[in-house]
Amino acid sequence: MLLVKQELLGSLAAELEKLFPGSGDKAVFESPKVAAHGDFACTAAMQLAKPLKQNPRQLAESLRSALLAVPSFARWVEAIDIAGPGFLNIKLKPEAKQQIVKEVLAAGAAFGRQPAAGKRVMVEFVSANPTGPLHVGHGRQAALGDAICNLYATQGWDVYREFYYNDAGVQIATLATSTQLRAKGFKPGDPEWPEAAYNGEYIAEIAQDFLAKKTVKADDREFTASGDVNDLDSIRQFAVAYLRHEQDLDLKAFEVQFDHYYLESSLYTSGKVAETVQRLQQAGKTYEQDGALWLKSTDYGDDKDRVMRKSDGSYTYFVPDVAYHISKWERGFAKAVNIQGTDHHGTIARVRAGLQAADVGIPLGYPDYVLHTMVRVVRGGEEVKISKRAGSYVTLRDLIEWTSKDAVRFFLLSRKPDTEYTFDVDLAVAQNNDNPVYYVQYAHARISSVLAAWGGDAATLNDADLSALGSPQALSLMLQLAKYPQMLQGAATDFAPHDVTFYLRELAATYHSYYDAERILVDDEALRNARLALVAATAQVLHNGLAVLGVSAPRKM
Repeated sequence: MLLVKQELLGSLAAELEKLFPGSGDKAVFESPKVAAHGDFACTAAMQLAKPLKQNPRQLAESLRSALLAVPSFARWVEAIDIAGPGFLNIKLKPEAKQQIVKEVLAAGAAFGRQPAAGKRVMVEFVSANPTGPLHVGHGRQAALGDAICNLYATQGWDVYREFYYNDAGVQIATLATSTQLRAKGFKPGDPEWPEAAYNGEYIAEIAQDFLAKKTVKADDREFTASGDVNDLDSIRQFAVAYLRHEQDLDLKAFEVQFDHYYLESSLYTSGKVAETVQRLQQAGKTYEQDGALWLKSTDYGDDKDRVMRKSDGSYTYFVPDVAYHISKWERGFAKAVNIQGTDHHGTIARVRAGLQAADVGIPLGYPDYVLHTMVRVVRGGEEVKISKRAGSYVTLRDLIEWTSKDAVRFFLLSRKPDTEYTFDVDLAVAQNNDNPVYYVQYAHARISSVLAAWGGDAATLNDADLSALGSPQALSLMLQLAKYPQMLQGAATDFAPHDVTFYLRELAATYHSYYDAERILVDDEALRNARLALVAATAQVLHNGLAVLGVSAPRKM
């Protein structure tokens, strides 16, 4: 059906060019708001009425007559109706819709994917400082980032995943002193315990392993503890490595992998921060005031100028951010996407201002940002706010252990990133139609069960005679399958993995309706094979869509 659509669009463009040269770009099909009105809608007649100085409805009549005389429309189109001021509602013949089954089965896992386009994109996500276990907010970010990477990959992009974290600074110093106090025998509530210290039980675990002189290994580092409670630098390095290892375990449980871990400290040791500041000064985009160095960020749309270097000589946090994004650009990533919490909203204008002021050729609007809200967790009807281990929040691993990796991913992707979300643990483990991930996975398992009961060679279904697939439920299911590639393209463009979850739920519902309406394993071999081909194509698209979300497609449930 995708090929049918392309063929019809080509013919439509040719006819529009005849009516008004240069108007071929108006050859676009939309989905009618009411399914009964047709399969495609076209508004070209209304768009061309003014330049052609014709009545749009009369122009629609002329265009309708011309299209019906075109071979491709005669072959694939059953009827063209005119509605309202000049809408063309196009109804396809059943054989046109049946083509999608063959297209899905022929493409398999590649259905919906575009060929490699030679374009690179870096997606930076999670980027949690190694001061504690990953919380559910990090989980939402991990699910979003990984799914957006997968979406870009379907559109032919070469995708690079990066994790950026602060391995120095105040938070890391607090981590080190908190661990040192635990190693010395102090605990939260003692007079010696600072208010700003980290209170989770994981601090006690780090201190215990430090005293035992253990070695910890993370994806990007390895360190052996000295065991000396007065060796604060050793404690700091051990604690960072320990928590990086813990984060690796969290990410492994969530099946998220990164191509590279980028250290904030490297921006200083490599001289990139100093180089960036020098560039901004040489460009005349800074000034001194009150002992501080300021960026003229208002020149680039910021609401006020920003301090770059404080009077004590230290840099504000957006300065290394600017240096980091110059590094992304210099590494060849003409497109970069940052997945961050909504608390980072204020950094967008100043980072982009710094990049423009640096004048290194970076385009306006670089990088792209996807901001997400935090997540509330409800269990047994009550909000869960703390984890025994973390001390003050629910960890990602808690959520996975209470439910499953699949449920956590699907649920955290089921809403727009910037909308509030409440994760219902009880719903996530329910085996009923109210649980969206169960509902979608069950559709795939249901089809797998049918195919297993049949027991034939699935490859033979590619050549099945599909002419018997003419019922309203079958035609509706085929139309739904045909929407998948365009949905993927839109979801990638809009950074919208939730569109994939909505689509999968709708596809599953359409399949369940079809299954309830028509028996598949009938005695008539030709009819049986046609119906098996349709459901096999449906299983393939369910599998492909779930893979984009990082969710499994089980054969049994």
